[in-house]
Amino acid sequence: MTVLWVALGAALGVPLRFTLGALLDGRFHTGTLVANTCASLLLGMCVGWSVDGAAFALVGTGFCGGLSTYSSFAVQTRSLGVRAGTTYAALTIGLGLAAASFGFWLAA
Repeated sequence: MTVLWVALGAALGVPLRFTLGALLDGRFHTGTLVANTCASLLLGMCVGWSVDGAAFALVGTGFCGGLSTYSSFAVQTRSLGVRAGTTYAALTIGLGLAAASFGFWLAA
């Protein structure tokens, strides 16, 4: 049953990530940055609320896993070149950590 919750969450998160990318991605790949940051915020909130079981499978693993993307982040970081790519990587990681911490703080 857990696999179905994960699949349902991903079925909602993946199209949202695609839409954000289509609407916001430009030279600096803002759509991926926003998607990863939002997923980090929501995942921090799930941990802060001690969500577990089917709810975590649906929201944490499925939706947040579908919304966030490491593969696009890696490819886009490489495509930006050394200077802009380093800035993009640092910004993505920093915002992700800050968003997860803030989400945890909000929920606790």
